[in-house]
Amino acid sequence: MKFNLLVVDDEKNIREGLGTSLEMDGYNIYLAGNGEEAMGLLNTNDIDLIITDLRMPVMSGQELLKKVISSYPGMPVIILTGHGTIETAVTAMRDGAYDFLTKPVNLDRLTLLVKRALRGRELMIEHRELKAEVDRLKSKNKFSRIIGKSSSMMRVMEVVEQVAATKASVLITGESGVGKELIADAVHELSDRKDKAFIKVHCAALSESLLESELFGHEKGAFTGALARKRGRFELSHLGSIFLDEIGEINQSTQIKILRVLQEKKFERVGGEDTVEIDTRIISATNRDLKEEIEKGNFREDLFYRLNVVNIHVPPLRERKEDISLLASAFLADFVQENGRQIEGFDHKAMLALHNHGWPGNVRELRNCIESAVVMCKGDVITPEDLPPSISQSADQDCIKICTGSTLADAEKHIIIETLNSQKGNKSKTAEVLGIGRKTLHRKLGEYGLDI
Repeated sequence: MKFNLLVVDDEKNIREGLGTSLEMDGYNIYLAGNGEEAMGLLNTNDIDLIITDLRMPVMSGQELLKKVISSYPGMPVIILTGHGTIETAVTAMRDGAYDFLTKPVNLDRLTLLVKRALRGRELMIEHRELKAEVDRLKSKNKFSRIIGKSSSMMRVMEVVEQVAATKASVLITGESGVGKELIADAVHELSDRKDKAFIKVHCAALSESLLESELFGHEKGAFTGALARKRGRFELSHLGSIFLDEIGEINQSTQIKILRVLQEKKFERVGGEDTVEIDTRIISATNRDLKEEIEKGNFREDLFYRLNVVNIHVPPLRERKEDISLLASAFLADFVQENGRQIEGFDHKAMLALHNHGWPGNVRELRNCIESAVVMCKGDVITPEDLPPSISQSADQDCIKICTGSTLADAEKHIIIETLNSQKGNKSKTAEVLGIGRKTLHRKLGEYGLDI
């Protein structure tokens, strides 16, 4: 991300000198001799930060600051001042300036100040871009609740769209928390049954006796407490779809009855003799290895093949880390609105922690993490300190190993090169991570004989 900086000073040598120095740090530079020229450039260019002198002809830095605060809220403005006008500079900060520097300007101090001022703006832009990408993916996908740009998730959505229009039974597999129920929702919503009932049954949450009654219904007097006839979930899903979550948890007798529904489209209520015929699409899900359960004798092989006409496997989050930023941004937007917070995004260390974490709880764990971070965040940017401890510690996992006996020069070279590689060759990001100026980075790389 290359930022546009505007340097405003009526002294040509100062503005050009500052401009050249900042240009070497990797910024695009615009120059103006007074506030009026600056406003003209602001109105015609996308400026990210202003560095301005206070005392100038035509329009002073104070007047420029007031116009910028009014017309471009959130624009960081750094004031340059002589020793005799420090009190005025302090007043300017009360009026909304980001900070001030005294002349002659310490270029290293200016470099750090500019980076710090732009960090919040960079996060805001990155969050805005992520949100735009989420919106674009939602509009592209026919089912907007599934978020992901990884090749594995794009393949999942292709299969969902292909199978949704058919009557085939679908078995969704994957670890707990990957979003299997969302995939089931998508299959139903994209089918021609979308306007009919979609009944969900979480099999693991029901006892064996209760599950059978819930699925198939019961007649009055079928058992103690059966005071009236009750229609089961299969009957309620007639002409629509039924989702059997954690299908691997059901007992053998219930498995046999479900197999009959799949084969004959009929069943009897518990305690009843009348046969009920239905037309329902069965979608099931499990986090178990059903083939392994078949070998153990826990799951019927014939039922497995009836359920597994089409298999959709949802990969764990650790295998599609390119989706983490998008998911985190989407969850952040949801929880910020829900809790009435003003949070711009994640700082780089917080996002690094999210990417480094293993996510054993998958998307569900990430969602809970972002909700917690929104609640715990004390500022307008989420930092590692706002994340749960088990996740914030992941920010420090991106380590560079230095062999014992290395010289200081060799260690420095190794750190710079490895950091440059980790930032995919982005010199601005590398300099920021290392806490040095871009000019220093260029000089060091030149010393190592690397192409810059």
